Amino acid sequence: MNTRLEAALAVSTVIFALRSDPGSGLSSLWLPLVRRTRDPYLGRWALPGGGLPTDEGLAGAAARALRETTGLTPKYLEQLYTFGDPGRSPGGRVVSVVYWALVESGEAALAVEDENVHWFPADHLPPLAFDHNRIVEYALWRLRTKVEYSRIAHAFLGETFTLAQLREVHEAVLQKALDPANFRRTVESSGTVVDTGRRVAGVPHRPPRLYRYNDSVPAAEPGALEPAIG
Repeated sequence: MNTRLEAALAVSTVIFALRSDPGSGLSSLWLPLVRRTRDPYLGRWALPGGGLPTDEGLAGAAARALRETTGLTPKYLEQLYTFGDPGRSPGGRVVSVVYWALVESGEAALAVEDENVHWFPADHLPPLAFDHNRIVEYALWRLRTKVEYSRIAHAFLGETFTLAQLREVHEAVLQKALDPANFRRTVESSGTVVDTGRRVAGVPHRPPRLYRYNDSVPAAEPGALEPAIG
């Protein structure tokens, strides 16, 4: 007689936003975590998420969990990976479909924040519940790989932006300074951005140009291999 139990299915989301680092004043990646209010891992921080209802789609469940816990409704929500190691959850096997979301700083500032919802620097997290530290590490790897070949940085910006703002996103994601002149030449020669013909209003001296992404230019695919994450 087969008494093996079936795995439960859950959805979690990694949300990245750019925030100013209190120490350096520079922009860096932050993400919101929720405090667990029941066992296992009672009181420990975790990614927003929960079980998957039988009448709800994956993306819908991820968006709902985000809205209910953080108040965020991100424009960029994409499936990241499925984590299903048999030992990742005490008391029974849970397979988690993980999404990731990128939000603009203005939207992130509107997020709920209280004793059970708090923002943390993505590269300096406390020990999280389950395997959520590993999930965040994988999400960071994917983001840092994609930002160099795709338009994913757009999710952190508005419809129009300056090249300095775009460079700031790349620097925050990659954690390194980029030469402004080289960055400008690389971006302009790529054809991925278009000069709108407008400039930033209300600034002294020579106001910077405003750009937008060129939707007619397809994003290139990278040659990087996926890391082995189990």
